[in-house]
Amino acid sequence: MRMRLVAVGVLIGAVALAGVATAQREIRGVSKTEIVLGMHTDLSGPAATYGVSSSNAVKMRFDELNEKGGVHGRKIRLVVEDTQYQVPRAVQAGTKLINRDHIFAMVAGLGTPMNNALFKDQFDANVPNLFPLSAARSMYEPFHKLKFYGAASYVDQVRAGINYFVTKKGKKALCVMYQDTDFGKEVLDGVQMQADKMKVKIVETTTHKPTDQDFTAQITKLKAANCDMVVFGTIVRDSIVPYATARKIGWTDVDFFGSTASYDLFVAGAQGGVTEGLYAMGLTDMPYRDTLGPTAQAWFDRYKERYKVDPNIGAVYGWVAADLTVVGLEKTGPELTVDNFVRGMESIKSYKDIFNGPEASFGPDKHQGANSAFLAVVKGGRWVRLTEPLNF
Repeated sequence: MRMRLVAVGVLIGAVALAGVATAQREIRGVSKTEIVLGMHTDLSGPAATYGVSSSNAVKMRFDELNEKGGVHGRKIRLVVEDTQYQVPRAVQAGTKLINRDHIFAMVAGLGTPMNNALFKDQFDANVPNLFPLSAARSMYEPFHKLKFYGAASYVDQVRAGINYFVTKKGKKALCVMYQDTDFGKEVLDGVQMQADKMKVKIVETTTHKPTDQDFTAQITKLKAANCDMVVFGTIVRDSIVPYATARKIGWTDVDFFGSTASYDLFVAGAQGGVTEGLYAMGLTDMPYRDTLGPTAQAWFDRYKERYKVDPNIGAVYGWVAADLTVVGLEKTGPELTVDNFVRGMESIKSYKDIFNGPEASFGPDKHQGANSAFLAVVKGGRWVRLTEPLNF
């Protein structure tokens, strides 16, 4: 009888150990030789200038890592899905990445409403969300162990910018033109918070859809409100067209100012110089080759050789997101689990990218790496920095 109990105990112990070993072998998206990461982005919709370039840069960073043997013996396989900047398509893409591709983590997902729509399913599946191309507060608030974001929020960007315009240029009456999306509402929140704090008025607001192409009605409405500054909650095309419309009808005595979502090469380089004088907040230097440091210039050349086009700011954001992910994986060590990876990410201190971006540090209770942005303006078809980083 005693021998039977011993045998049963040994058997139970062996089964338990086997279960542990199986669990270790079956970490989602992780094998001895591979890590599967996912990315949902816009490859063919209104934000494709960000989505294509950022996904290109993420691929390039991971491919260069893989060519050197990967990280702790594992190579990264990236699966990219096109959302066309539409929430239903993002949900479909996220479902595929999580349930069919069994990704370990999501990297550089594009769009505020798209990320927000996927958080629950991701976190239920224990899939980290790493450095999304959205500066909404929801990318790091409320705190969640699986959320990591690297820079200032749209709210804080806009608040810092408004503080500059009110204190330096005497602005008193604000208008807001914003996308009727989660992103646009983040910008509106920032304007309202700073207007209340500085005792200035919001005299008019207008909304639009990301796919709209005619902004005559919105611009006419804002002009009639007699504001002295217009804040944009816009991205690329919906920054260019309304600004050009305003200038075309002779509305030239008002400053227009956007978040980092408007800070894009295509915006500054719009045909005919129609965006000359537009202001926006920036996180890192714009990738003009002649203004980059040697390391970033070498990156610029590799990107252009591979993709036959100059990198834009989306490529910068994508590369930084991928590079921070690599740093986190390196710090995690060979025992790659989600908990170990989170600790690895939290151990990143004083990270500096190659584009003169803000220094990023993380910790067990701090998953927003940095919180500063600078003001830039379009001059001669290029973005020119006007200020040092404005902290909030």
